[in-house]
Amino acid sequence: MASNGSVWGIEIGQAALKALRCRLDGDQVIAEAFDYIEYPKMLSQPEAEPAELVADALAKFQERNDSRSHKICMSVPGQSGLAKFFKPPPVELKKIADLVRYEAKQQIPFDLEDVVWDYQIMPGSTIEEGYALESEVGLFAMKREMVARQLEPLDKAGIEVERIQMAPMAIYNMLAFDRMHERIESDTFDVDNPPSSTVLLSIGTDSSDLIITNGFRIWQRSMPIGGNHFTRQLTKDLKLTFAKAEHLKRNAREAVDPKLIFQTMRPVFNDMVTEVQRSIGFFRSLNRKAEITELVIAGNTVKMPGLAGYIGKNLGLEVHVLDRFNRLTGDDVLSIPTFRDNAPTFAVCYGLCLQGLGVSQLHNSLVPREIVVQRIIRAKKPWAVAALATMMAGMAVHYAFAQRTWSKTHPDIWDRATAAVASMSSYSSQHVSEDETLKSKIKYLDTVGDEVSSNAERRLQWLEILRVLNDAIPRAEYADGKPPSPKELPFEDREDIHITSIESKRMEDVSEWFSEKVAQRYREEMRNWARITRNPVPEDLAGDAGPSGPGWVFELTGYHYYNSPKRMGVEGSNHVRRTLISNLLEKPVPLPDLSGEIIPFTPDEMGLSYPLLLNDEKPRTVKIPNPDFDPALARPRGGGGGIGSPGGTATGTGRGRAAADDDEKPGESPTLEVLRHDFIVQVVWQPNSLTERLEIREEKRKAAEEAAAQEGDESEQPVQDPDSMAAR
Repeated sequence: MASNGSVWGIEIGQAALKALRCRLDGDQVIAEAFDYIEYPKMLSQPEAEPAELVADALAKFQERNDSRSHKICMSVPGQSGLAKFFKPPPVELKKIADLVRYEAKQQIPFDLEDVVWDYQIMPGSTIEEGYALESEVGLFAMKREMVARQLEPLDKAGIEVERIQMAPMAIYNMLAFDRMHERIESDTFDVDNPPSSTVLLSIGTDSSDLIITNGFRIWQRSMPIGGNHFTRQLTKDLKLTFAKAEHLKRNAREAVDPKLIFQTMRPVFNDMVTEVQRSIGFFRSLNRKAEITELVIAGNTVKMPGLAGYIGKNLGLEVHVLDRFNRLTGDDVLSIPTFRDNAPTFAVCYGLCLQGLGVSQLHNSLVPREIVVQRIIRAKKPWAVAALATMMAGMAVHYAFAQRTWSKTHPDIWDRATAAVASMSSYSSQHVSEDETLKSKIKYLDTVGDEVSSNAERRLQWLEILRVLNDAIPRAEYADGKPPSPKELPFEDREDIHITSIESKRMEDVSEWFSEKVAQRYREEMRNWARITRNPVPEDLAGDAGPSGPGWVFELTGYHYYNSPKRMGVEGSNHVRRTLISNLLEKPVPLPDLSGEIIPFTPDEMGLSYPLLLNDEKPRTVKIPNPDFDPALARPRGGGGGIGSPGGTATGTGRGRAAADDDEKPGESPTLEVLRHDFIVQVVWQPNSLTERLEIREEKRKAAEEAAAQEGDESEQPVQDPDSMAAR
């Protein structure tokens, strides 16, 4: 694992091994060392042994340079991997990984388990509040066997690679950092008005990489034409050996007949220009708003006389040779002739160094994850061993102290003391148990005593509350206690309220009964009650939180006939509010105290509160038995049927008459039709003993006296003469 901040960028090319070491000093990238090792033969020559040639070059590199204490980044040819760029829909950043995985399954023609792949959001993407609105994602992949093949020579040489990047992407990193950094740092990418693009043609030995970028977006293509095609053309047409043709190509100007050399290589010139034109044309068809302003050529083939001028003339673009790097410093390297002569071929190494230093735009890597995990584990092994050793040392020290302590507390030394303590503990436990038993008995006796001495008041609570409820039911006073005949007093004129059932329910917390719906109904009913009885609305009705604590809820079910249409406003539910509800709120009930003295108590003092009329329905017509009906007097009528007979008609009224047109008819109907109002009233009861009631009454009396005294003091204050105040 590298231990300092320098990075080696290594490119294993077809003609030479190129390496550049850089470090970061503030914002400056400084070149510290380089190496250019040319193979005796090109790797693509038929008689060459690529593995041996690369191994020899790596061995020579290790002899010349220190590679173990620095990070290593290497490149792989662009045609050996896959680089795709796609625009995802607007989506959350955390879902980008799922979209990329789906896209990888569609774009990569292999099982993902057999591929090393990575992705990255490209610079210039619009990201707001965790959402990628306008973005482009780069997907990079390479088969595992291809990665293993590229890593094999470095593994054999003992060189650990921390980053693997495709050569075109490394060139983009170099171009974005070295020549487009101001644009990337200061501008935002506008899809409708993109900045001008640059074409970079990196001519290799057997193939060339063409990259078109504006700094924010990349388009790249590998072309199957390179420097060797010029050499092969010379060997074919001039019947030369490969070595002589390569020498002649590099030194064409010094040849006996330079014109013949260039004429021989013209078909390759034309093929290269054609490929570049096709690539640029295809790019323009995909990006119609793109504007290409310049062409940059890299690679040692660019040193061929006339190549740059020929390409620029045929493409109509301004051509520049990449023979220097604007932002790379370090005169110890840049001033060396070997580096200056081969500067166009170090673009990939420079881009790899930038990625290793963390200042590149692309930071994806194709190193297999299992290798990364293995290196992380290996890096942590010394710490794990140190932690284990520390733990073992601590355990040994602990064991030594424990052994020393155990020797002082051996059972043989403390047997007698232990036996004495056990005996005393048993004796103590026995007395503690007896003490607990006696405490339980005295607690039981205290409870029984409290029940016997204090239950006198509680025994009467249910009798008292039943008396209160009974007195709250409105009853008419009749002579001799007997209700009059319907003819004497029609049912519609009777104010009696009839209770058919009283049910009660115990609740640990009556607030469960006082739900939001019940509270809303209670507030509505209190306003109705105040309107009917002309009483003030209870204070703080809207903010009333309701009852709480243990108690009972009584439910009274009943009806009444006091529903004459002549009494608009006092019939039906209003009659219940005016009588029963008012009694449950206000009517005092005389009850005896323990000495037998009769004392009136209000419902509130008795613990009754929150009376509530649950239903507010209109009276309905019902049939009830006629108390004046005499079957013996019922006789047939001349028209066809007697009163009350199936053929007769007898309509009862609220007055209880047998017939509406004749009070003197001898027969009566067996039933009467009357208006009856049915209702359900609930009320909360939280029992108060007689003592508690008297205490509440005494507190109210004292509060009233204090209030009266305070009002008296205020009234006795002297009133100042207005004339004297005006004089002042």
